[in-house]
Amino acid sequence: MGIYALKSGDLSALFASAGAELKSLKDCRTGQEYMWNANPEFWKRTSPILFPLVGNYKNKETRYNGRVYSLPQHGFARDMEFEMVSMKQDEIWFVLTSGPETIRKFPFLFKLEVGYRLKGRNLHVTWRVLNRGKETMYFSIGGHPAFACPLRDGEKQSDYYLRFDAEGEVTSHMIGENGLATDTVVRYPLEDGYLRIAADLFENDALVIENHQARTVSLCTPDKKPYVTVSFDAPLFGVWSVPKKQAPFVCIEPWYGRCDHENFGGTLQEREWGNVLEASGTFEAAYTITLE
Repeated sequence: MGIYALKSGDLSALFASAGAELKSLKDCRTGQEYMWNANPEFWKRTSPILFPLVGNYKNKETRYNGRVYSLPQHGFARDMEFEMVSMKQDEIWFVLTSGPETIRKFPFLFKLEVGYRLKGRNLHVTWRVLNRGKETMYFSIGGHPAFACPLRDGEKQSDYYLRFDAEGEVTSHMIGENGLATDTVVRYPLEDGYLRIAADLFENDALVIENHQARTVSLCTPDKKPYVTVSFDAPLFGVWSVPKKQAPFVCIEPWYGRCDHENFGGTLQEREWGNVLEASGTFEAAYTITLE
């Protein structure tokens, strides 16, 4: 595993070739670290890439062309070694290419390119999925960046806020104990876009917010000042921390895909929120982390 560093203007960042994972994002002027430190007592990751699955298949299995394929939660990319293929002072690219190990789990030939670029107070994250095969590919992809919350010693997470560029409320389909979506809809009233991170906010796992209900989500200090903002055009996103542990981080996760519904009985092609990529086609998506 290699560790690579970028620096540009106000920010510095570290990345691991294992999973092409963002490991650190700091303000160079203050030395403040904004990413979760991957302490395994709570959660051993910092910002894994979810590919080719976001969430879970029902019973960990899906069917495609009469065969059954099994994947763990969030797919395999986060646990694989990427190749670093390009690096400048402010930009780096990693690549993961399909092979015998992936074909057994996901029956498509692909290349996954992951790029990071620092500019000003922003880190731009880009994903490109290339279908290298002769048949249509069905996949999901998502981000899972975890940010320090609370930001400073002596503060309580439950005094912090989320801020959405939404009015009135956001709604989420509750995730069941089996890691699958349910029909139970939970409503989260907003006050001028703010939602307090109550101690029980993640008691029932992630908030899964669908249908473009927001495109920017910020973590805010107890005085409601944003300190990190995630901007995206993804059709849905998750907000998560470890349930019932008061873990000192919060994830804001742009998603192009979601776990199966608990009543789902269809094929890979029929999954909700999945992406369809024709032979030789390219899918590209991006999101931005801004330190305020």
